Amino acid sequence: MTQINLATPAPSVPVNLDKGPVIFVGLALVLGALAIGEAISMRQALLFLIGGLLGLTLYHASFGFTGGWRRFVVERRGNAIRAQMLMIAAASVVFIPLLALGNANGQVLVGAFAPVGVSVLVGAAMFGLGMQLGGGCGSGTLFTVGGGSSRMLVTLVFFIVGAVIGTAHLPWWLELPALPEISLGRTLGVPGGVIVTLLGLGAVAVMTVLVERRAHGGLEKTKPAPRHGVARLLHGPWPLVAAGLGLAGLNIATLLTAGHPWSVTFGFGLWGAKAAQAVGVPVETWAFWSWPGPAKALGSSVLADVTSVMNFGIILGAALAAGLAGKFAPKVHVPFASFLAAAIGGVLMGYGARLSFGCNVGALFSGIASGSVHGWLWFASAFVGSLGGVALRPLFGLDGFKK
Repeated sequence: MTQINLATPAPSVPVNLDKGPVIFVGLALVLGALAIGEAISMRQALLFLIGGLLGLTLYHASFGFTGGWRRFVVERRGNAIRAQMLMIAAASVVFIPLLALGNANGQVLVGAFAPVGVSVLVGAAMFGLGMQLGGGCGSGTLFTVGGGSSRMLVTLVFFIVGAVIGTAHLPWWLELPALPEISLGRTLGVPGGVIVTLLGLGAVAVMTVLVERRAHGGLEKTKPAPRHGVARLLHGPWPLVAAGLGLAGLNIATLLTAGHPWSVTFGFGLWGAKAAQAVGVPVETWAFWSWPGPAKALGSSVLADVTSVMNFGIILGAALAAGLAGKFAPKVHVPFASFLAAAIGGVLMGYGARLSFGCNVGALFSGIASGSVHGWLWFASAFVGSLGGVALRPLFGLDGFKK
């Protein structure tokens, strides 16, 4: 009788490559990088390509905060949150020492720091609630749009609307009580900042382990991969841990190239402000858009804005990944209740992100990795808001883990 070797991996599942989207998007990435390099700089072109790699990684691993948080709340499964903590930890051990140096190869380095106050507390809670209704976080919205989701395109449009409204109101929110920026690296020194950050991230991971074991008696086992080797690398799906480490590496590359960590939502506000300006809204007179950084971005091409070109890259990178996985199939129909949830969620995310100095990427990932205390406040407040969003999802027919 022939014995079966249980250690032998199952045969790889073939992929029906979406050749048209792969060719089109691949050319768009190449030609886009060349155009940006010619019009702006090779540095900006490199950031566009880093964005493409981020989008490909996010899509192939389905690496988002929204679904992972929801699954932990509903099913008490924490593997996604643990992968997120590992990702932030891997970035922090590089970020905090680099930011203490202040420059690398002549490039000035600035971390994702922000005040610790009411605007972060309220804005992050709004974002957490909104992302459960909208169906994606900042990065999640981009990579799902790239993958062909019409519903997430609705979320993105209203995300932009909320971000513009947030720029109009931010000066008022900044007058509310707040502590100044608090850097663990500067306050505790580099070793102390790294250790405290790792201990905090480790505590969150351990908490998810305890909750999962109490609910299920053990941790969820990894399902066998449908593909292996080069086929899995090209077509996915990628393991969460590997993707998290890859995203950490790409955020480090962003810091070294751009001079600041990866962020997402400033680009949305900029796109919306330019659109409003084009139809006669004098956004340039608003306080936010008169500040030096925003004023410069508003008066320049979007291709000169780091966040924008990386966002464009993320969308294209995710579209390429969807084509490689044979899953690029845009769906036009969006039920009204789902549309309404996407619209409300998008506005809440855009507004909340502006108030709290970023989303799950700019405030949570890059903030905590930089050693900024505001990132921890953002994390706690957004998670509480997310609980409310999970509770509201059934009202819009969004039970379970559907987008």
